[in-house]
Amino acid sequence: MDSTLPKKIGLDQRSIALRKEMIQIVAESRRGHLASALSCMEILRVLYDDILNYKAEEPRWPKRDRLIFSKGHGCLALYALLADKGFFSRAELFKFCKSDGILGGHPEYGKVPGVEASTGSLGHGLPIGIGMAIHAKYEKANHRVFVILSDGETNEGSVWEAALCATKHKLDNLILLVDYNKQQSYGYNKDVLNLEPFADKWKSFGFAVTEVNGHDVQALKSILKKTPLETNKPTTIICHTIKGKGISFAEENLEWHHKAKISEEEVQLLMKALENKSHA
Repeated sequence: MDSTLPKKIGLDQRSIALRKEMIQIVAESRRGHLASALSCMEILRVLYDDILNYKAEEPRWPKRDRLIFSKGHGCLALYALLADKGFFSRAELFKFCKSDGILGGHPEYGKVPGVEASTGSLGHGLPIGIGMAIHAKYEKANHRVFVILSDGETNEGSVWEAALCATKHKLDNLILLVDYNKQQSYGYNKDVLNLEPFADKWKSFGFAVTEVNGHDVQALKSILKKTPLETNKPTTIICHTIKGKGISFAEENLEWHHKAKISEEEVQLLMKALENKSHA
């Protein structure tokens, strides 16, 4: 797939509104992994809007689908969706990383309603998801397990050990989505540790694999509604995305991987960039 393809996809009003919500959070906290959250927003949005089976008023509902957000550093996007769906009050968003709030710099299980696992120590989400998927098979339960990984996270050996386990147990109730924005904290993947041929790696580990523009809402929805892609095989969906998507000066700009001291001027520039898209 042409890695430049995501640039051709614009953002609709819902995607813009959710991004504005993240900027509002950042305006209060003045910190966060904003670029990493921007790249996975459409993935999360489609899952919560159209795919996942859940009850926000009953976060531990036994029949719910499980979503493991393994790239926990991108939690601004997850928090925006969880508040949007009513898992907790929107007011909590503005306590992000504050002592009187529940929302930390990485999601915490047991503290944040809707969070299925404490993540952010990269390489752990897929093993946890596999355990949940095996348990569901054992219990003959119908729910599915979705895991969202970052591409840089797949540098971790634990990911590939887990992948072997997933195919051994024929976990067709496991759907893995990789936020493939081609960058990690300090460089491009191709320079740090090249992942290509990425799709072929997952196929060689026994996964059913497809690729999609990770900002194309309709394409994501169409593929996810067809999962599992094959019987008795776990699914990997490689989502080609742009780090910082939606903010022109943050796109593919590693200075925005994580910001600890975001200024008022930068907040205004972030919001202005989204306002310009709203009126485009």
